[in-house]
Amino acid sequence: MKYLIVGLGNIGPDYEQTRHNIGFMVLDAFAKASNAVFSDKRYGFVAETRLKNKSLVLLKPSTFMNLSGNALRYWMQKEHIEAENLLVVVDDITLPFGTLRLKPSGSDAGHNGLKHIQQILGTQKYARLRIGIGSDFSRGGQINYVLGEFTDEERQKLPERIETAIDVIRSFCLAGIDAAMNQYNNR
Repeated sequence: MKYLIVGLGNIGPDYEQTRHNIGFMVLDAFAKASNAVFSDKRYGFVAETRLKNKSLVLLKPSTFMNLSGNALRYWMQKEHIEAENLLVVVDDITLPFGTLRLKPSGSDAGHNGLKHIQQILGTQKYARLRIGIGSDFSRGGQINYVLGEFTDEERQKLPERIETAIDVIRSFCLAGIDAAMNQYNNR
């Protein structure tokens, strides 16, 4: 069985440590823990690894956030992966920092990456792991906030939250979304 795990973010050194790139950070940590290496391929950076009897394709789209659906569609078709074996890792300003929420479907909640994925797939029915980045910004400051770097306090807590996100991904692939949600959504 094959899975596509997509971490959303923006490419380039200016964005590497920003809140909007938490999806890339999680996939980088997952690849490192799996001894997988990303290669620059069509529409993104791709790494492949195995988890017991499962094959995982890790994708960090190089299309920028608001065109993520193009990369996702290409790799789903290329690797013959169905939507039920897709997991998108994404930042979420509606959740407090570090909160993890795994969902089998849902709206884009104003997130441009999810909005484009929904347009391209023609459905909201795909799993997403939403990682809270908080919403500590003044009115009109959302763009600067999500494209800003984590605070020192958040940076200290980030490794543990990323490790938990990796555990959620493993559980999603090995036990299924219901078991993973039951185990991790209240932590």
